[in-house]
Amino acid sequence: MQPSVLITGASGGFGYEFARRIEPLGYRLILHGRDLPRLQLTLNALKQPAKHRCITADLTSDDELNRLIDKIRQETGLEGVVNNAGFGLWGLFHHREIIAQLDVLCTDLNAPVALTHALLPQLIRHNGFLINVSSLAGESPLPYMSTYAAAKAGLTYWSEALRAELTGQVRVVTLAPGPSPTGFRDISGMPKGTGSFFRTPSSVVVQAALDRLEKGGGYCVPGMRHKLLYTLQRIVPRRLALRIMHRQMGASNRRYPGSFSS
Repeated sequence: MQPSVLITGASGGFGYEFARRIEPLGYRLILHGRDLPRLQLTLNALKQPAKHRCITADLTSDDELNRLIDKIRQETGLEGVVNNAGFGLWGLFHHREIIAQLDVLCTDLNAPVALTHALLPQLIRHNGFLINVSSLAGESPLPYMSTYAAAKAGLTYWSEALRAELTGQVRVVTLAPGPSPTGFRDISGMPKGTGSFFRTPSSVVVQAALDRLEKGGGYCVPGMRHKLLYTLQRIVPRRLALRIMHRQMGASNRRYPGSFSS
């Protein structure tokens, strides 16, 4: 029985990189995404595509999420789950449709919690691992991406609490990257200039998570630039940080008004 790993959001970005770096470790991959053609591109980039599996599901749909869970529960050798799927919306909260805002919460927070709850018995049985891809956006309130920051804050706190509960049973990594060239900006509508200094390659981010996993799990801020950003978040008073972020994001909002229409 070959051990398997589920990677959500494997169509690109961090998910694509996780697939490339986990395959050589000897796992059979279950690649999840919403877009089958893009998911197929990830599969074709692997060294042994024939041994892996693609599953499509929209994580904002309860029915499709439950069908995904039912399919993964049939995996007798599931040893790892990478909760990577996620997206954000950039702009004034009241300018974005509420359904889209709630979809952020469903994809970034509700789905990882539901998937993990359903699959933990299998991970515990195999002394497996769990990687939850959160964000430094969850470390402080983020004007113009308020719902995304709220979802990632919830994901980080939940993941870290789970890590304590599962000590000695399942290795848990809470991955908290900052800006990275993953295509996130194109989907969210984020202006290209914002946070560019802190951008860190996805290869660095994913390798840092796997290195932390090898050491038994933990909270992982990858790369020196993301560590600098995290340090600034910790030492700058929230009131001042909010003022700075509001000014920066507000200026971006005025420069790119078309990006924030609903």
